[in-house]
Amino acid sequence: MARLWRSYQMLLTRYPQTGQTLTAGCLMGVGDVVSQQLVERKGLTHHDLKQTTKMMSIGFILVGPVLGSWYKILDRLVVGGTKSAAMKKMLLDQLGFAPVLLGVFHGFYGVLSGLTVEENVAKVKRDYPDTLLTNYYLWPAVQIANFYFTPLQYRLAVVQTVAIGWNSYLSWRVNKT
Repeated sequence: MARLWRSYQMLLTRYPQTGQTLTAGCLMGVGDVVSQQLVERKGLTHHDLKQTTKMMSIGFILVGPVLGSWYKILDRLVVGGTKSAAMKKMLLDQLGFAPVLLGVFHGFYGVLSGLTVEENVAKVKRDYPDTLLTNYYLWPAVQIANFYFTPLQYRLAVVQTVAIGWNSYLSWRVNKT
């Protein structure tokens, strides 16, 4: 396990964007598996591999690259590691960035699911408000701790680890009929 952790640290040091993207994609896939197996109780024979692939794709294409870059931008906008700086970063993240990312996530998932523009807009209008509200129950506290205690290169990994549960919720939410 220690060797795996050292390899992961080396990946994040040498190729931070690649490491963060791989982390996000894999952990979004794990979140979907948790959703299908523990929440929806589909069982392995009824597991929807396409659904897992869609969630992983969003992690690889959208979440990993965007969040990794966003955290670098936040560190340039709000300098320092104080409690006040962590609070400012959390407010920027939750009031400015999270609403946009969640909207893009919902729209992107609809596109990957083959929805028409009209169907996708209707689904986003239906699901987005609840998702954003649920986001505010979880992420402000996580992000304050993340911005205060976690070095920049590990922030996405911390978020994506907590997000296994969040991604399970998102997967359930976007696949709910």
